[in-house]
Amino acid sequence: MRYTGPVCRLCRREGQKLFLKGDRCYTDKCAITKRNFAPGQHGQSRKKVTEYGRQLREKQKVRRYYGISESQMFKYYNMADKMKGVTGEVLLRLLELRLDNVVYRMGFASSRAEARQLVVHGHFTLNGAKADIPSLLTSVGDVIQVKEKSRKSDKIKEVVENHNGNTVAWINIDLEQLKGTIVSEPAREDIDIPIEEHLIVELYSK
Repeated sequence: MRYTGPVCRLCRREGQKLFLKGDRCYTDKCAITKRNFAPGQHGQSRKKVTEYGRQLREKQKVRRYYGISESQMFKYYNMADKMKGVTGEVLLRLLELRLDNVVYRMGFASSRAEARQLVVHGHFTLNGAKADIPSLLTSVGDVIQVKEKSRKSDKIKEVVENHNGNTVAWINIDLEQLKGTIVSEPAREDIDIPIEEHLIVELYSK
């Protein structure tokens, strides 16, 4: 079941910014800047963290970064475990290639949650075809583009006006055509979230 409560509580629970509210996370209004401790009655008490606790927290952080459920997380782990390469890195690569994350990485949304909403509302195409499923996995060569009729929406116009031109190395952005082309698979150094993915692998492989 997807969490629908205040997302700032999630950052406070993990003890670090998860950048779930877009631009607000870069301002003094960020909740973790004001209250850098876990929410709840015992949030400020210090507890000894076990190895299992560390593994669990890393898994939860990844889930919250990408806005996925536990069942989805386990599905991606199983996929990664059967593929070539380091399982933890493959896991993160699969999550990066989700359509909603690609839209976010293209700079066409201020957060992954906003990107997910734009995808669900049908503002994008994938290789010219309708694409309104956030969990769709993209691949090298895929072209993600804003639909013609969506270009007039105030939200899309705002995104384009505020686009700073900076994006990840594995996506080529064409702002005139409002599209992005995946030119390579994301490498581990392209994934800028502070995660120790080996802890997640250790948790699931028990």
